[in-house]
Amino acid sequence: MAETVVPLVSNRLATLLREEGSLLGGLRQEVQFIKDELGQMRAFLKVAEPKEDDDPRLQEWIKQVCEAAYDIEDVLDEFVLRFAGHRHHGFCGSLQRILKAIKSLPARHQVASEIQSIKSRIKNISELRRRYQDEFGIDHRVAGSSTMNDSRRYSRDDALLVEEAKLVGIDQPKQHLISKLLEGHDHQLKVISVVGMAGLGKTTLVKKVHEDPKVRKNFPVRAWVTVSQTCDFPKLLRDLIRQLNKSVPQSIESMTTAELKKIVKDILRRVGRYAIVFDDVWDVEFWNEIKFALPEGNYGNRVMLTTRNADVASASCTESQDYVYKMEPLSIEDSWTLFCNKIFKGNHCPAHLMDVAKAVLDKCDGLPLAIVAIGGLLASKDVSRIDEWEKIQHSLGGELEGTGKLERVKRILSLSYNDLPSHLKPCLLYLSIYPEDYLIGCYRLINLWIAERFVEWREGMNIEDVAWGYLGELINRSLIQVTGVFYEGLPNHCRIHDLMREVILIKSREQNMVTVTTGQPMTWPSKEKVRRLAIHSSSNSSNIQYHQQRQFYCFEHLRSFIAVSSTNPFLSKTFLSEVLRSSKLLKVLELGGEEIEETPNEIFNLLHLTYLNLCGTKVERVPRAIGKLQHLEYLNLGYSGVRELPVEILKLQKLRYLIVFQPVDPLDSNYGFHGFKGPSKLGGLLALQMLNTIDASSGSVIVKEIGKLTQLRVLYITQLRREDGKELCSSLVNLTSLQELSVDSVGKGDDREIIDLNHHQHSLSSSTSCSFLQSLCVLMMRGRLETMPVWITHLQNLVRLDLIWSGLRAEEDPLESLQHLPNLGVISFCGSYQGERLCFKAGGFLKLKQLWLRRMEGLRWMTIEEGACPNLRKLVLAQLPSLEDLPSGIQHLSHLQELGLYEMSSGMIENVENQGEESENYRRMAHIPEIVIGFYTDDGGWRICRLWGKQKKTFLA
Repeated sequence: MAETVVPLVSNRLATLLREEGSLLGGLRQEVQFIKDELGQMRAFLKVAEPKEDDDPRLQEWIKQVCEAAYDIEDVLDEFVLRFAGHRHHGFCGSLQRILKAIKSLPARHQVASEIQSIKSRIKNISELRRRYQDEFGIDHRVAGSSTMNDSRRYSRDDALLVEEAKLVGIDQPKQHLISKLLEGHDHQLKVISVVGMAGLGKTTLVKKVHEDPKVRKNFPVRAWVTVSQTCDFPKLLRDLIRQLNKSVPQSIESMTTAELKKIVKDILRRVGRYAIVFDDVWDVEFWNEIKFALPEGNYGNRVMLTTRNADVASASCTESQDYVYKMEPLSIEDSWTLFCNKIFKGNHCPAHLMDVAKAVLDKCDGLPLAIVAIGGLLASKDVSRIDEWEKIQHSLGGELEGTGKLERVKRILSLSYNDLPSHLKPCLLYLSIYPEDYLIGCYRLINLWIAERFVEWREGMNIEDVAWGYLGELINRSLIQVTGVFYEGLPNHCRIHDLMREVILIKSREQNMVTVTTGQPMTWPSKEKVRRLAIHSSSNSSNIQYHQQRQFYCFEHLRSFIAVSSTNPFLSKTFLSEVLRSSKLLKVLELGGEEIEETPNEIFNLLHLTYLNLCGTKVERVPRAIGKLQHLEYLNLGYSGVRELPVEILKLQKLRYLIVFQPVDPLDSNYGFHGFKGPSKLGGLLALQMLNTIDASSGSVIVKEIGKLTQLRVLYITQLRREDGKELCSSLVNLTSLQELSVDSVGKGDDREIIDLNHHQHSLSSSTSCSFLQSLCVLMMRGRLETMPVWITHLQNLVRLDLIWSGLRAEEDPLESLQHLPNLGVISFCGSYQGERLCFKAGGFLKLKQLWLRRMEGLRWMTIEEGACPNLRKLVLAQLPSLEDLPSGIQHLSHLQELGLYEMSSGMIENVENQGEESENYRRMAHIPEIVIGFYTDDGGWRICRLWGKQKKTFLA
């Protein structure tokens, strides 16, 4: 964290010296000294932070640096709050400056005193830095070199910890990988990468494959090379040479890397068919180095890699025959078997321990390393003492911080954190704001990172794209798990493994990054400076116990106040008002979903506020005082009662995200959303990148203003009138960065007014003259279409298309114009077509993965030709009363994973449910792993029936 805070503060000091130097007066030299010393510390931190786990003194020093940097930031913000931004000109301006200076003498004295105090602290910290630099032999001038701590050697020692018990669930992936190794008669080198998070058993699996008799028989020359983070490449090559050739000359000890590579290559050319494992590969550079030592040969040679990093896996598997195997956690059944094998030696779990055993196992979340380690801990406990087991269950976080087997689990999981570049570490630690098993919204997360200033500006890149890149890298490193996608390539929700979360919590507490409380007295921390406060709801808390604890808590340093997963009147108005009143430097205020009926007035005195989320609250109006928050960049009032914004919103010139909407029907998003009525000069908000959702019912003036928002990437517009379609086309031509567009016309359901966006004179039909078409990825249109707009066929980057209530006539087959769009991955039609037949033609929709067809009463036949939709994974048919049979050609959808049938005709359900194994219908759908049938019962209940293969399960939804 210090490695992130220090450069941030250092850059702010540089800006202060450059832009506000005249206000500093005699303090300029002190500020320059602090900036220079922070620069020295920044270089030292790069090599000191990886060593902190092994030396408490370094850990304490880094904490001091971090706290000093935070305190400097406080002083800077106080300084800006009091003095900056008050420029005056002319004679009257001079008088005002004199008067203001006289009035602020006490404030200036306080700031000067604080800067002098920090300068003294910085001197002491710098002296310690010089001492440690000499003592540890750290040269910060070579801080970029790879200096790892000894704890990373635990990696391979503990990787096979799972072999202490027989690993279950390994036979199927083992046989799968063996078949991949042995398949094919090509003569090219084939690479197989096994990727997944720490502790999944990647090394164990590959070792079983490598030692299998069939593999040994087919590959007489084999080698196993452990790479790890502390890779000494020449030493690794010498080890490989010794495994491949028993007689090795002494001269290899003095050979260069290039000479060693040549020897490896020569040996492998001579020996014939080989299989080599490179275990625990951490970066792409290793593969880029080692691949030049591996000859293609004519024997079908094989290489296997294990890695935590998806980038490594993809970089090594670039040829058509190469293969990436993503290792998944154990199933619930296999987890239970492994757990019982370790603790009860294969016997059954005693009934009185069943509940606590399952609770502990839930924490492991299918991670074999954790199951075996925690199982080993529980195996030493008396099975007749349920209290001992419960103690372990409730103290797993503490056990990870102790010694023994769980300490080893922590070290292995910590390796992935320690390997992160400095800019990603705070992003990962920030996830400690979320409760266990929380489904994290990716859009909101990246905007919180941006608001916290974790995301660095990069030349020529939008900061949101940089933030998405950060998230993608954490996903690729197997530290964050994607649980849902908005469209191909863009994660919508994610989560973290429970035990990885425990590791993150430990490190977050060590660095005083986030303070988490449930509001109960026992969860309040000891007296400390709280920078970020995350409040979680608890089952027995109805109100935060604040007043009796206030003497232990300091809010004046608070930068972020985040309420998460609160479903009750959790934050009392008194508590919230007190926090906001005393947190004048607050930058992030996250109150989404809280029981708040009006915007607290104290918010409008938070002049540093950059992020304000009141989504899902009961707020119905926005006061004119919103104009005071001139640093605000993110404002979310979605799912609130707000329907209009005051003209003062135009003062927020830094606003990038403006989100204000509420659903027309909370139970069905197909009916669209109410937007907000904004001021007529909305085009003045030039920094806007997301506008969701603007009400266009006031006419062409607001539609024309949209054309001035040239930075827009996301635009949702509702209540569009037919006569304003021409003006909207003119505006859209200016939005060259637009990626998502949603247009709702005036009206309700299938009685909506026509969306008229087919204006040829406005160049939307030409792919060459309409540059916005080059960026559009998502298009949603809710309203009638006379014809399919011609320009849609030019959307080369379109990934998702929703057409709702468009009611296209039979002669306007929507598939004809869409089938050759090269990137279209998701289609959702609802009331979109009046014809009787839909035909997906061979060679069409090559990238389509999800298809939703709903509420098309006239549809009677559906055909899928062989070669159409070859990558379709999910097909949902809903409320299609005239469709009596499964789509003709459904057997051609070889990759289909799920077929959903909701409120379909009785004939359709009969054709799916009651078919013998010899029937034609059964054969047509036998390849589909999961079929879901949903229907309303006679008593008005909703039932779901799931079919897996020959099994059928029905339950009340």
